[in-house]
Amino acid sequence: MPLQVVPEWMASLEDEDAAFIRRFVLASGSLKEVARQYGVTYPTVRLRLDRLIEKIQLAERSAQEPYIALIRRLAVDERIDVDAAKLLISEYKKLKGAKED
Repeated sequence: MPLQVVPEWMASLEDEDAAFIRRFVLASGSLKEVARQYGVTYPTVRLRLDRLIEKIQLAERSAQEPYIALIRRLAVDERIDVDAAKLLISEYKKLKGAKED
């Protein structure tokens, strides 16, 4: 893949996320090694990786439902709480369903 072509999921990541992926790859996928490099515990790195996985999955789905992807991304980034995200998504789906009828 030419360097000029960056997958959409990768372009949506923050610089900090890309740096984490780089460290993870250079550490041969060892979460213990990444934890040592960052000076944090294994569970902390595991949580960060889980959130990064969620961000990538959301980016891949965003083309289908950009509003829902935005709400989920805000929840993953802890900018809104999960209950508020669920409520917003639920109300959006109700409104969207009513408009399609």
